[in-house]
Amino acid sequence: MSQSSGKNQHVAVLAFPFGCHPWPLLNLASKLASAAPDVRFSFLNTAKSNQKLSATSGAHLPHNLKSYDVADGVPEGHVLTPGNPLEELELFLEAAPESFRKGMDMAVAETGQQKITCILNDAFLAFGCDMAADMLVKWVPLYVPAPYDLSAHIYSALIQETYAKACGGGEAHGNGGEAHGNGGAVGELNPIDKTLDAIPGLSVMRFGDLPQEILQGNHSNSSSIFARTLRRIGEVLPRANAVVMNSFQELNSTILTDDLKSKFQDILYVGFLTLIVPTPPLPPSHSDATGCLPWLDEQKPTSVAYISFGTVAAVPPHEFAALAEALEASCVPFLWSLRENFKAFLPNGFLERTRKQGKIVPWAPQAHVLSHKAVGVYITHCGYNSVFESIVGEVPMICRPILGDNKMNGRMVEDVWEIGVRVEGGVFAKKGMVKSLELVLGHDQHGRRMREKIRDLKELVVKAAGPDGIASKDFKTLLELISQ
Repeated sequence: MSQSSGKNQHVAVLAFPFGCHPWPLLNLASKLASAAPDVRFSFLNTAKSNQKLSATSGAHLPHNLKSYDVADGVPEGHVLTPGNPLEELELFLEAAPESFRKGMDMAVAETGQQKITCILNDAFLAFGCDMAADMLVKWVPLYVPAPYDLSAHIYSALIQETYAKACGGGEAHGNGGEAHGNGGAVGELNPIDKTLDAIPGLSVMRFGDLPQEILQGNHSNSSSIFARTLRRIGEVLPRANAVVMNSFQELNSTILTDDLKSKFQDILYVGFLTLIVPTPPLPPSHSDATGCLPWLDEQKPTSVAYISFGTVAAVPPHEFAALAEALEASCVPFLWSLRENFKAFLPNGFLERTRKQGKIVPWAPQAHVLSHKAVGVYITHCGYNSVFESIVGEVPMICRPILGDNKMNGRMVEDVWEIGVRVEGGVFAKKGMVKSLELVLGHDQHGRRMREKIRDLKELVVKAAGPDGIASKDFKTLLELISQ
């Protein structure tokens, strides 16, 4: 890139401040800013999310990348309903176009009227498309979940139509494990368990693996702004100058890669934006304030179960109890990242009885934990970032999908990559969980095979992240796009 090409370019980076979404976007903006020192980047996010990012990333941002706080949409004096995360999300989305417009005006004023030339935003902010069109600037959305999840959004209308037919021509309702529709003759597959053969690259998935908003379509609480926003994704992304994927193309099937390529003006795979590949050596254990690494140093290799359900996901209280009972019964050493307010769901006396067997912390340095040789299994909700931290750490998984793309990720983990198992019946029960722990941590062919497969997959990821991988080439293309 010539030094002059970045002059007067100003990229507005619009974050979706929920779950794990802001991290990949900030990391992408940081990488681009370091590689294009003449381009200015303004990172717009809510104050609450920006604080979280600065507390955990800790790294200094490049000189040409500046964070700005935008309104979160919660009216002054309004008290959010506890246990209803959707409320905060809805209020944010309702105000978001206006909040981000004001944020961009602020960034432009501060830079001495340096006009925005490109909008780089989380694809969940579908209105970015309209904003870029109004401002006559380039639009580049980042899709944080998996490529197969994007495919499901692109084909949502066809999926709903096919599902309605599978249910006997009625309308598609609901999602989950229950029976739906009349399913035809006795002994026939329940529609929810049928595979998505009609969708290129998704034939391994079942209807029941899909995110709720896709399967239910217009029936899914249509008044929800979030549901409407997600429905627009497949519609607007083909208008983007390029769609950026938080993934390595090398992990896709050829059918999926080719089909997605045909849908967009350009699709660029820049690798996993929250991972450093290959993994740097672990920091000295004594520097870990959480105490996780020193505790793991005391355990035998591949013996520990690490448990975490991400930033948003939570399992029902009775399942916490069942999981705790299974851990205690199995005598497996465990490290559990569990927020203080969830401890009340644990069985009476559990903490006391398992004091020597396990360690519970409110937060764990996850990438470091999963890279530690003592960890033998990761009990996870199967969020996309978590799955790949596990692969890079070579730790097989026990999956309990909770929301969004979790079930699709779980299907890949168990049936395609064969590097883990989903919990029996989709929920934690003491007996099924003890069995899963024995299967994954055991030294018979199942456990061994999973560990071999995950080593092979890690090698593929490391190679894809190298100088000859597609990500390196696609990143350069992205750099040129935003710098000109």
